[in-house]
Amino acid sequence: AEGRELTDAGSTPATSTKSKSIESHRLPESPVFSGFFMPDCSTEVHEILVESGGIRGHNWGHIQLNSGRCPQMALSNTAIINAKPRDKNYRLYDEKGLYLEVTKSGGKLWRLKYRFGGKEKRLAIGSYPERNLKVAREARDQARTQLSNGVDPSAHKQAQKAAESINNGNIFEALAREWHTGKSRVWSTVHAKNVLDRLERNVFPYVGGRALPDITVPELLKLLRRIEERGAHETAHRVLGNVGEIYRYAIASGKADRNIALDLKGALQPVVKTHLAAVTEPKRVGELLRMIDAYRGTLTVQCALRLAPLVFVRPGELRSALWCNIDLETAEWRFTVTKTQTEHIVPLARQAREIFETLYPLTGRSEFVFPSARSRFRPMSNNAVLSAMRRMEIDKEEMSGHGFRAMARTILDEVLGYRPDIIEHQLAHQVRDPLGRAYNRTSHLAERKKMMQAWADYLNQLKGS
Repeated sequence: AEGRELTDAGSTPATSTKSKSIESHRLPESPVFSGFFMPDCSTEVHEILVESGGIRGHNWGHIQLNSGRCPQMALSNTAIINAKPRDKNYRLYDEKGLYLEVTKSGGKLWRLKYRFGGKEKRLAIGSYPERNLKVAREARDQARTQLSNGVDPSAHKQAQKAAESINNGNIFEALAREWHTGKSRVWSTVHAKNVLDRLERNVFPYVGGRALPDITVPELLKLLRRIEERGAHETAHRVLGNVGEIYRYAIASGKADRNIALDLKGALQPVVKTHLAAVTEPKRVGELLRMIDAYRGTLTVQCALRLAPLVFVRPGELRSALWCNIDLETAEWRFTVTKTQTEHIVPLARQAREIFETLYPLTGRSEFVFPSARSRFRPMSNNAVLSAMRRMEIDKEEMSGHGFRAMARTILDEVLGYRPDIIEHQLAHQVRDPLGRAYNRTSHLAERKKMMQAWADYLNQLKGS
């Protein structure tokens, strides 16, 4: 630099009438613990000292400076903010080995230069502004403390990362997704999606990144209170149930010691049960059936609406029905109940069989009896039947897609006088014999066939009355 020269020990310093010579002096043998040793020198000398890490055990020689003292060269927030990218990376130096590297792309990266085991090394501290000057200096001081204790800061950082990588198996979100993947093999697609959506909305944003052993009972309760505060009490109970299952999975996998969800038993506000809307008064049932027959939507939705009261299966089971499970010769529909993963048989009354025969020429090329209007490779929307009912001005408070099941159960029992256990079998509810054993799918099949035909005939009678 103009007016300044730096020479090695033993060389002849440049002469200048306007400069004075600072006699050479030896730096301490362990300068890494004492920081920089010329804090009031010029930028050029300061850079040389920083580049050396403030660690030079030899004689520096003579340093020629202009007269007058140089200002303190520690970094300021203003200097950092005003630092602009150049055509190549450059550095802004602070104190005690800390500097900020400004990249060509405009990035600002904190680095600490130090020596360990006789070798010069650098430690990445983070980026600005995520880590401001104060935080960077604190990280520098922490690293220097490690050095004073004989610990290499870079090796310590790598060891921490390795430990975090091992502990990732305990991270709540990662473990929850692992649990969900396993469960999805036996869940229906809709249920699997609902569970994951519930966790992503209500749980992951708050404790997803935490290790299971670090999550406390008060934290979990606070999370559930947020859900309750928006009036979603049933969702809060479902979330607690899901979290409890995740912890049980973690315990079985050796990644947790206890299930903290158990500590919240009774802590949530009770859910007021509301039954799904259903028409059970025979006269109103007849009116409903006539409205369904008069519906003028697509043939697929028409047939789904007309079949719903005849077979009274769950809405998801109806819309996802497969042609390969329908046997029109034996008049049986056989499928696996998604809720219980049990085999089930629906005897088809003559009226139900006729609806399937009407629909087959239209959708028989699809695997689905009721394919989506947009693609024959997926079933129709779970809202298709409900939307049709709303267009017919059937209020959701009066009738739901699930309500056909309640309608059948009530009238078959109270009006037609069928035995409750036979009705429960046909509803695919788990029914046990006197010894506590679950009945199989063929139990009371002959009686159920007679009941389904009598039910269809009764509905025809209500329509005509």
